[in-house]
Amino acid sequence: MTQPKKVLVLGATGAMGQYLVPLLAEAGYQVDAVSLDDSKSEHPNVNCIKANAREPNVFREFLKNRYDGIVDFMVYPTSELAGILPMVLDHTEHYIYLSSYRIYDNKEHPIRETSPRLIDTSEDIVLRNSDDYSIYKARGENILRALPRRNWTIIRPAITYSRMRYQLVTLEAPNTVGRAFAGKAVVLPEQARNVQATMSWAGDVARMIAGLLFNEKAVCETFTVATSEHRTWGEVADYYKEICNLKAVWVDKEDYLRILHSDPYYHAPRWQLEYDRLFDRIIDNSKVLAATGMKQAELMPLYDGLKYEISRCPKDFCRSVCESMDAFLAPMKQGEKI
Repeated sequence: MTQPKKVLVLGATGAMGQYLVPLLAEAGYQVDAVSLDDSKSEHPNVNCIKANAREPNVFREFLKNRYDGIVDFMVYPTSELAGILPMVLDHTEHYIYLSSYRIYDNKEHPIRETSPRLIDTSEDIVLRNSDDYSIYKARGENILRALPRRNWTIIRPAITYSRMRYQLVTLEAPNTVGRAFAGKAVVLPEQARNVQATMSWAGDVARMIAGLLFNEKAVCETFTVATSEHRTWGEVADYYKEICNLKAVWVDKEDYLRILHSDPYYHAPRWQLEYDRLFDRIIDNSKVLAATGMKQAELMPLYDGLKYEISRCPKDFCRSVCESMDAFLAPMKQGEKI
């Protein structure tokens, strides 16, 4: 009798992992689902493990199990990539590396897997030599391609929404749905209002990843795992308004950035905005659809997906809202402009 393939999922309770683990279990794989959370699964094929896989000794212990496949949602800065990636490839049959659509420059529309990357073509030399998310993800891709083991697949998700993950421009759940549930307005950058954005439902992205695992068409290939549906950020804000009564106040991007972080020398918020959310993100997803046999018509429409996921959010959810946003909005509220 053939033994089921063993799969390790690192970051198993994240936006994509929470949908991927049950899909893999239903496919007959024996899944070790590792996360920092106390998670449970009723499926007999899932073993939920609470552990910090970022600790080197813990990580090495997992690799001793010789998993047939590893799906890795962990985030590794540049300093760790050269050691971790060769080690992982040597201890599994198929490794799926999480990159990001943020690696793409704004030089081709629609975006394809061959489109220019910021690390190669950005005119911002400081960005290209930084350890920004978009840069170290691309460095990980470069390392994988340079290694002698040819048992990897690179995936590049777009913005992926899920339970407790509700994005709007660069804002995350506490300052989108959290603020809406608390009756608070949200500040957004005017320059993003008419920019095209791509947001994918995590359930669809998980299906794509599951379809790439152990797929011969995926070996040593790169895939943008995303929907091809795109909406302007203004349209997305309108969806939130209809679904959870989120009130958007559009301001200049410099005001928006000052609200997010007061230190002008802290580049991460600006780079995320200016080198991603202010780029038109229109995706050609034909490659991943062809490899997995999926169809765009089967994917969740953005409005329906947001409505479903927001309905799963606790109504008292309002932790860690942005106090500087409240302070910025206070004069407007007093003047009854919002």
